[in-house]
This record gives sequence, structure tokens and C-alpha cells, in this order.
Amino acid sequence: MARAQGEVSLAAKSRDGGTALRRLRQSGSLKCLFPGNTGQALQAVLLNCAGGVTGGDRFSLAACAEAGTTLTLTTQAAERIYRASPGEHGQIETRLDVAEGARVNWLPQETILFDGCSLERSLTVELQEGATLLLTEPLVFGRLEMGETVTSAHVLDRIEVRRAGVQVYLDRVRLAADVQALLDRPGVAGGARAMASLVYVAPDAEAQLAALRRFLPCQAGASLIHEDVLVMRLLSRDSNKMRSSLVPMLNHLSHDGLPRCWNI
Repeated sequence: MARAQGEVSLAAKSRDGGTALRRLRQSGSLKCLFPGNTGQALQAVLLNCAGGVTGGDRFSLAACAEAGTTLTLTTQAAERIYRASPGEHGQIETRLDVAEGARVNWLPQETILFDGCSLERSLTVELQEGATLLLTEPLVFGRLEMGETVTSAHVLDRIEVRRAGVQVYLDRVRLAADVQALLDRPGVAGGARAMASLVYVAPDAEAQLAALRRFLPCQAGASLIHEDVLVMRLLSRDSNKMRSSLVPMLNHLSHDGLPRCWNI
């Protein structure tokens, strides 16, 4: 069977007090669009022309924010991870390099897991000293409003953030077999069907902790794991409630607010 492959590589440069595109290379089923900007950031919207990810698909993104730039990366819509054939898995690899004095907002919309899916995904962020990062990853385990359940899946999801080569954050999620039964366990997710992670690395991280906690619903928590590294984990019964809780946090922490495609 034909498999989808896509690759995007881009770099942002400083120009006239704002941020502009220095380099773009794209191939296959992964494309990058640049809507008109209203703020200081360069907005890049990723589009999977294959319509989703299934077993055997391969996608990769490499983005670099040069000194003095602000780069916001998002997706045109929620990414869908479909059923895979036995022994196959979809693969998504993302690497973000953020120079000194630069800022990257990694704000993809939800990743929706369907029953029988198989996904191995990694996100690696390399920060230089003085770089700023706002990162979120929303994950949906079947759409509750559509009556979907995930009773069979294979998911390996890894997020790593390094600063000057030193690891400051690492999150690894491994889900297998009956995911719904696992999520129903009180010590795991208590029946939640959606989850979002947030990482904020910035000099004002400690000052933002109290403000962020005011946005949190009961199934969420935020902690300062370093003096300038703030992390949050949110669980929700469905994707709509998760999104309603997450959007005010992202609007508060981002310079220019959420990209327009989040509101479409």
C-alpha cells in the first residue's frame, strides 16, 4: 500500500524589528503555510495533505528560530491517527532549535487517536541560553461526542527540552493494548478521554505560576520544576472541555495570542 511521507524544514530571521522567513524546504504530504501576521511573530501553519497518519507514514519537521526572532508553529486542524496494519506504525519527528534571545511557540491543535492506531512520535527542543519556549501537546483518546473508544492502540510519545545541551524536561508516554481500560483507572486518568501538556521556559516562569493555576480545572496541576521552567498537565472528560480550559492559558502566556486557525 502507498504510504504518506512529508518533510518541512524552515528557519526564521530577524528583519526590521520583526520576524521573517529565511529558508523553507518542503516535500511530500507535509506543507507549511504562512498567513498574514498581526503581531511580532512569524506564524507557520503545518498542513498534512494526506488527511491523517496511519501505519507506515513518516513525517518530519525541523524549525530554527534565529536570535531576536519569534516563531509560532501550529497545525491547520487536529491531526488524526488512524488504524494501522499489524506490525506497522506511523512516525512523526519534530526538532526545534531556538537561539539566544529567540522565542518559539509550539502550539499544535489536538492529536486524535483512533481505535487500532499505532504511533511513535518525538518532539525535541534545543534551547540556547536566554531562549524562550511555550509548548503544548493536546491528546484526545477517541471523540466522546462521536461515541468513539480506543480499546486497542500502540502509542509512544516523547517530549524532550534541552538548554545548552542540558536536559531540563523529559516526558515519555507509552500506551498499549486496551487504552480505555487503562485511562479508566483512578490512579491513571480517572476516566478522562483528553490530556494536554504545557511547558513554559522563560525568565518570568515563576511569576506566571500563580496566574496559570487560576486557570486550572480540578483535574490539572502546574509546577515549577526549575526557576524558569513551568509545566502543566491537564486531564478532561472530553476534548471540548480540555480545549476550553487550555485556550485561556495559551492566550495568557503567548505574546500575540493563539493563531487564527485555533478559532476556526
